[in-house]
Amino acid sequence: MTLRVIPMGGLGEIGLNCMLFDDGGSALLIDAGLLFPDDTMLGVDYVVPDFSVLRETAPHLGALLLTHGHEDHIGAVPFLLREFDIPIYGTRLTLGLLRHRLAEHQLEASARLFPIARDARFRIGNFDVEAFPVCHSIPDAVGYVMRSAEGIFVHTGDFKIDPFPLDGVPTGVERLRAISASEGVTALFSDSTNVEREGVSPPEKFVGEALAEIFGQTPGRVVVGMFSSNLHRIQEAIKAAYACGRRVALCGLSMVRNVATAIDLGYLALPSPDILIPVEEAVTLPDRAVAVLTTGSQGEPRSALTLMALGEHKHLKVRPGDTIVLSSKFIPGNERAIAGVINRFFLAGAEVLYEKISEVHVSGHASVEELRTMITAVRPVNFVPVHGEPRLLVRHRNLARAEGVPHVGLLRNGDVLAFSGGVMSIPGRIEVGRRFVDGKGIGDVESLVLKDRVHLSQVGLVMVVLAFSSTTGELLYGPDIVTRGVVTESGSEALVEGARDEVLRAIEEFGADARTDTAEMQTAIRRVVRRYFNKRIERKPMIVPVLLEL
Repeated sequence: MTLRVIPMGGLGEIGLNCMLFDDGGSALLIDAGLLFPDDTMLGVDYVVPDFSVLRETAPHLGALLLTHGHEDHIGAVPFLLREFDIPIYGTRLTLGLLRHRLAEHQLEASARLFPIARDARFRIGNFDVEAFPVCHSIPDAVGYVMRSAEGIFVHTGDFKIDPFPLDGVPTGVERLRAISASEGVTALFSDSTNVEREGVSPPEKFVGEALAEIFGQTPGRVVVGMFSSNLHRIQEAIKAAYACGRRVALCGLSMVRNVATAIDLGYLALPSPDILIPVEEAVTLPDRAVAVLTTGSQGEPRSALTLMALGEHKHLKVRPGDTIVLSSKFIPGNERAIAGVINRFFLAGAEVLYEKISEVHVSGHASVEELRTMITAVRPVNFVPVHGEPRLLVRHRNLARAEGVPHVGLLRNGDVLAFSGGVMSIPGRIEVGRRFVDGKGIGDVESLVLKDRVHLSQVGLVMVVLAFSSTTGELLYGPDIVTRGVVTESGSEALVEGARDEVLRAIEEFGADARTDTAEMQTAIRRVVRRYFNKRIERKPMIVPVLLEL
């Protein structure tokens, strides 16, 4: 029996993590994550895998295993559940965070959620599954060992090897070492996110120490922007604020919600029952007694931190004497937005600390030496890098090759990786696809729509509205010409009038009989107006003729 492994996402991008393991009789998915849009995906909220392909590829899909609670690993679960009614396994915190997303889609009551311990062992169809703990930038994260008829397969999820884990639970390297020694590992699938960074990723406790120093030495208010899922860091920030005599205000819906969930489940402890205060109360306290933890560290347009930078936040107005701390990595693609936020804070008179100039962030992903430790501990026969853009996957593959792994593979989303008799091969691929989510629309925005949006954003729009008699072809109205994003309204009168004359000439040449051919008329008007604007102002706006028959 051949085991197939098919990445549905996460190999070629940062996000969209989802991988299928299928032995022909039973199948399971590891993670179902979303991808945040890049600059070309105008108007798109996020991207999810197209799970419909699994109906033919793996109709016997039996379960979803979640490694941790980040959106790029759990964000697409509601869309998976619309296609498959399957049980979901994850640790208590992971499932607690997932419940919020399920509730948004009215799926919380119907979802079958099974909490597991970080060292749980259980069976799904033909797979014997064992979880093992990993350190990451969110508590309660795990990787998985899957035993099947074709061998033993290890999927690390996102991980780092922290020598001082804040929850006291280290990454399960020793357990993996024991499995390798006693049973052997057929293949290792390992996180590639941080493979470009040499050495090791610093321990998370370093950030807590840095925040304690900032809270203690800063005379004014301190605002810390961070990911709302980084509950270890939030815990350290709250402890540091308490030790320095500061009360803590939480800003941002996800920050408030995630902290409440973590407290309810016992993953976050408050040093004092009154340490947390409503954000509106923060303005009534002395500056020296205030710390604010907020979302928006990536410069998201309407986030709490960005509203503060713009001076538009309902309660908090940044002023001289404030210190802003961006305690997160600059995610590629967000640099310009983050730089804009930082500049606005400086213009407001605040001091800004961020990763490039201060030790206020450490990565939750393994650097090169930790990746090497994982490879040497597991000693797999086969190695496949996962979670990363192509350059990261190639570097990780090369690292495994240098460590003497006998067989290394490099996959793209949709590649079918087969294991038979311990031999790894890539016999083919399937079209996995992705779906764009825009408001309530799911999959109705496709690449052609995005191209139109990009085109409109670059060149603008000219709309030509006309009405003809459906019987005689006589021009009854127009042409009325409206421009958007082409020229300013005050400077467009002569230009628009000239375009109107060109359209009238084109209509005259067509003749009354030919005007009933709407498609031909639209093509002619589009050609004439495009040529006119290109000649007059050397621009090529999108031309939209609107022809009405009355």
